[in-house]
Order: sequence, then structure tokens, then C-alpha cells
Amino acid sequence: MDALPPDAFATLPDRFEAALRIAEALIFASDRPVRAERLQLALPEGVEAPAVLTALAARMAGRAVELVEVGGGFAFRTALDLAPAITRVVEVPRRLPRAAMEALSIVAYHQPVTRAEIEELRGAALAQSTLDALLEAGFVAPRGRRETPGRPTLWGTTPRFLDQFGLKALSELPRPEELVSAELAPLPLGPAAA
Repeated sequence: MDALPPDAFATLPDRFEAALRIAEALIFASDRPVRAERLQLALPEGVEAPAVLTALAARMAGRAVELVEVGGGFAFRTALDLAPAITRVVEVPRRLPRAAMEALSIVAYHQPVTRAEIEELRGAALAQSTLDALLEAGFVAPRGRRETPGRPTLWGTTPRFLDQFGLKALSELPRPEELVSAELAPLPLGPAAA
């Protein structure tokens, strides 16, 4: 692939078009969501990352791969309407065991939290293998130590957690009462059941 010609940034429209190409390449090549601040470092002078990201999202809208904001940055994701077609041939990653999902939920809603606090909220012991699975997946990371005897490690979620679950920020997590009411809500009855 040829490098950008020296005069590619001669006019603002040329700089903006070059910036779109740079943004697309950086986001495509990155193994995690790209923050606007990181993108700004690669852009030509006078071109702002938010404007480039907005334009790139508009350009990609409706295509097979779309630009989405996740995990505090931007990443390409397969369009949602194509999920049924591709799930038949794409290998599904291994699911986390129930104990790991319970622990992850507790960390997400109560962070920073110690292992003892996770166990207390779960009402069951937390196996080291469960914590190791969450660490290996990159969903949790140490967030310091509690200033109590023994100085236990505090755990919190990572940008990888946000990315995996399609969240821009932890504030997008459903409120706990929404989860409980959704579980207890009666199933809608169709006309045949009436």
C-alpha cells in the first residue's frame, strides 16, 4: 500500500479525508477500543478527532461493519442485523461459568470490592480458579488495596469488560431493580392463551 503523498494535507478537505483514512486504519488495527485522545495524536494538524469519529460512524452506518462506541473508545463491530447469518459459522467463545458471572456482576455493581466482599454478597466462597478466569479474560483487574488489616486487594472491571458487554460506561448497566423486576415480570400471553 502506498504512503500518503506529501501534499495530502494541502487543503482542509484533503486533510479531513486523510484523517478519516487514518482513523479507520487505527481502529481496524487496534486490539481494543480507540479513545478519541489516542486518535487525535495520529491526525493531521487542525483536524479534530470527535469530528472524524462522527463522520466515520456516518460513513460506516448501514454497512456490514459499523463504528460503535464501547469501553470508553471506538471499535468496529459487525452490524446487529447480520448476527443471525454469521452466528451459524463463527465459533462462539467459551462461556464463563455461572460462579464467574456472579462474581463479575458483583464486581461491576460494587467496585472496588474485595474478594471477601464478593463472597459475602454471593453467599458462597469464591474459588481462586473463578477469579483467575475473570483475570485471564481481562474482565477484572486489581484496583489497589483496602486500608484494613491484611490490606486485601480491591477488584474492579476493565475497559475489556465494557467492550465485551457493549457498554460505553458503567452507568449503562441496568439498575439492579430493573433486573429483579424483569425476572419477576409475567410472561406476555398471546391471543391463543387468552
